[in-house]
Amino acid sequence: MEFDGASLSGFLAAIGGGLLVGVERERSHAGREARSAAGVRTFTLAALSGAVGAMLGPVALALGGLAIIAFALSSYQASRRDDPGLTSELALVLAFLLGALALASAQLAAGLFVLLAVLLASKPALHRFTRLSLGDAELADLLLLAASALIVLPLLPDRTIDPFDVINPRKLWLLVVLVMAINAAGYIALRVAGGNRGMLLAGLLGGFVSSTATIGGMGQRAHAMPELRRSAVAAALLSNVATVIQMAVILGALAPSLLHAFAAPLVAAGAVAALVASAYAWRARHEAGQALPAIAASRPFDLRHALLFAAIVAVALVLAAVLKRWVGQGGVLAAAAASGLADVHAATVSVGQLAATGTIPPAEAGLALAVAFVANSGMKCAAAFGGGGLGYARSIVLGVLLIDAALIAALALWR
Repeated sequence: MEFDGASLSGFLAAIGGGLLVGVERERSHAGREARSAAGVRTFTLAALSGAVGAMLGPVALALGGLAIIAFALSSYQASRRDDPGLTSELALVLAFLLGALALASAQLAAGLFVLLAVLLASKPALHRFTRLSLGDAELADLLLLAASALIVLPLLPDRTIDPFDVINPRKLWLLVVLVMAINAAGYIALRVAGGNRGMLLAGLLGGFVSSTATIGGMGQRAHAMPELRRSAVAAALLSNVATVIQMAVILGALAPSLLHAFAAPLVAAGAVAALVASAYAWRARHEAGQALPAIAASRPFDLRHALLFAAIVAVALVLAAVLKRWVGQGGVLAAAAASGLADVHAATVSVGQLAATGTIPPAEAGLALAVAFVANSGMKCAAAFGGGGLGYARSIVLGVLLIDAALIAALALWR
């Protein structure tokens, strides 16, 4: 194997990653009487040995791996009375393997080194969470989420199974997983940051994954904990800000001229979404009992509500397909409405491409984006009714209508 620029990057990633993990291990043992057998130099040498072994060939790599395993076993034998854990020994072996990986993929190895260091440094928080915060019901939901994502999802067919060619079982189940994951993230944020701030953070971040799924997930939280309904509404409406940001990024990449033409409606919609969400958050903050109300009686998510959300999306997809077949592919506005009903980002991509190639003028493209945005808002309202109860759904519908009105008014004034 020749030494080139890629090899240099690999060696630098191995050395830097070994130093990072070694510093964390040495600091974690700083307050103990028994000194750790592996510190900064040991982890750096282990990672560098992996990189050298990968460059020399499989025989050298195997011999180096056996030596590292032997050193890890001897270290465990010497320290098991004072420290019965295997964390440092396993981290040493993994540092060697990541050093070898760095020769093939420096970026991936560097990222995994950082992840390893973060995982090692988070020991107190993880232990506190698993021992004091994680109950039997929460553990069951965590296992259900893991099984849904890692077992069920890969087994489902990744192809359409309906006459309209729109119902993809794997993609629909992915939505179920997203709703459960977003609701679980909201639950964790609720435990860590409190009722109002935790929900807002989960809503904003969830919106970058799927605003519709976030609204459905926050509806589940509002249904499970009615005293947090205003916080859930604020978080759900805040996810629309993420939608606006994503649309702006897509248009900026595909059609900058269209972004300039549609900037005012996007800014207006985002500003109103932030204002309405802030109003609900302010009201929630001034209500009694919003800090952390009876969370032990709640669950991270409800599978039935997630399945209901997926069923609503499936109906919307079929409706969109019927609309396209009825109107035909020639109607840009009809196509945008049908696409936006399922995914406003997909509609933004298609309209942006049409505008970039000059197929449609910016004015018509902006109108098509507005139609897609409003159609997607209808989907969000349906998701709100599907899981959050009437009070939650009414608040979401009111907020979505205000956001849509701001976008349409800005579009009319800008034109």
